[in-house]
Amino acid sequence: MHRDGTDPENVQLEDILCDFCSEAAWAAGSPCIEGHRGSVICGKCLSVAFVSIVTCKVEEQEAECVMCLEKRTTPVWKGLREEAIICRRCVKQSSGVLQKSPDYDWSKPS
Repeated sequence: MHRDGTDPENVQLEDILCDFCSEAAWAAGSPCIEGHRGSVICGKCLSVAFVSIVTCKVEEQEAECVMCLEKRTTPVWKGLREEAIICRRCVKQSSGVLQKSPDYDWSKPS
């Protein structure tokens, strides 16, 4: 998601916000994972999503994930924005990417 007023011809890293909280900017130094069509989830939202749908028992529902753009029946997590939904597969893949990153001290929540 882009910050309001972003020039589409000159998008800067600080213009790219987390689709789930609308707060964390990519350039702010927080870990972020990019999905399809420029969707982004920040490390803070990813941590909450991980705890919610990977370590807790969440009922499956049919929804379209903003990260992979696939519609499937799976446990999902919704961010602060109603349309921001991430599927279990994307949560697990994104957490794996951040765990391997030498740039961030990020680990799966316990």
